Amino acid sequence: MRTIRIGSGAGYSGDRIEPAIELAEKGDIQYLVFECLGERTVALAQQARMKNPDLGYDPLLEERMRAVLPLCASKGIKIVTNMGAAHPEAAARKTAEIARSLGLSRLRIAAIVGDDVLGACKAGDFPIMEFDGTIKQLGNRLLSANAYLGAGPMAEALSAGADVVITGRASDPALFLAPMIHAFGWAMDDWNLLGKGTVAGHLLECAGQITGGYFADPGFKDVPDLARLGFPIGEVGEDGSLVVTKVAGSGGAVTAQTCKEQLLYEVHDPARYLQPDVVADFSHVTIEEIAPDRVRISGGQGTKRTGTLKVSVGYLDSFIGEGQISYAGPGALARGRLALEIVRERLKLTGVAASELRFDLIGVDSLHGPQVSAHEVSAEANEPYEVRVRVTGRTESLREAVRIGNEVETLYTNGPAGGGGAWKSARDVVAVASVLLPRELAAPIVRFVET
Repeated sequence: MRTIRIGSGAGYSGDRIEPAIELAEKGDIQYLVFECLGERTVALAQQARMKNPDLGYDPLLEERMRAVLPLCASKGIKIVTNMGAAHPEAAARKTAEIARSLGLSRLRIAAIVGDDVLGACKAGDFPIMEFDGTIKQLGNRLLSANAYLGAGPMAEALSAGADVVITGRASDPALFLAPMIHAFGWAMDDWNLLGKGTVAGHLLECAGQITGGYFADPGFKDVPDLARLGFPIGEVGEDGSLVVTKVAGSGGAVTAQTCKEQLLYEVHDPARYLQPDVVADFSHVTIEEIAPDRVRISGGQGTKRTGTLKVSVGYLDSFIGEGQISYAGPGALARGRLALEIVRERLKLTGVAASELRFDLIGVDSLHGPQVSAHEVSAEANEPYEVRVRVTGRTESLREAVRIGNEVETLYTNGPAGGGGAWKSARDVVAVASVLLPRELAAPIVRFVET
């Protein structure tokens, strides 16, 4: 039975680069996948493209490509990534430019376009999934609308000879499913094989999470050498079988427990995991440790895909104003609480127009609120030596957001003793929502850039 090895080179936009180099050098892989596009990332990339039409792709694209292109070209490793973000064609041109500068003159680079469905969404009036309302109600606050494309266009690009495939918004598992479809010739209506491949893609998509990152809990779930965390390799058979492993000697661990946690990560219904290519069924998956850092996954299934594609909609939601200041030494907690009282009253007195306000003491109640956290610091002996005040507010204008941070800064000379390290900011908030778009309204196209 034929088997391919797929390495996961990144799990988010700002991920480490050296584990991908390690995979290319020592992983004996045929495919290297960089999953770098979060829900908000593409909307932020659209903003960057509006300011500069040559941008809109992942800011680490150049650094990553310079690091791995020579290795991958010399070993025949194909690269698949969604670092194209809001502008896959610009990312492909930049990659070609990098390849030429490295003396790599025979690479074929494919850009997958067609996920930008802003025009189709503006023409329709599709219901928003997360709250009552329709996309038209967002009006001129609407920034972007990108459909989650499937594996088909990426597999097509690989079959046409692409060495590097760069897409924009696509389903995360589809980035890994595409090499399987290409390598094994799977039919796009073989739902069980596509379901098995989606299980593999879902397990690999977050890179270091399945090798012990976002898993470790000292004394309960110990993971060795996290500073040198190795990223995962999926050994996939043409029947959809999967073994998850990593480069020998790299940090981290691949165990049944790391795989189980990742399997359930971000999945609402394990029996109906809706993807653009298939409705995957994780409910019969079995996980078995067969050797150190080798876990066999089996039992994935699938059924026919739906007639719609999920679309990630980015829009300008509001503005956030924030201010912080620290207090330390005896009575730090009391001084921090007094500081919050002062700012709370000042925002009322000066009439700051905020639709939502938060008053936090970082390290005391900033995560779970005073109702949960209060008893943890009730006894004087347990009071922290230092606290950091944080006040944040949501506003409808940048001007009002600025005023919130200003009031915190004035605590330097108008608040309790010993405040220091004041910091403030005001920024717009790009939020995301989802709509379902009829599949035929998204028309992906493969475009090649030669080096």
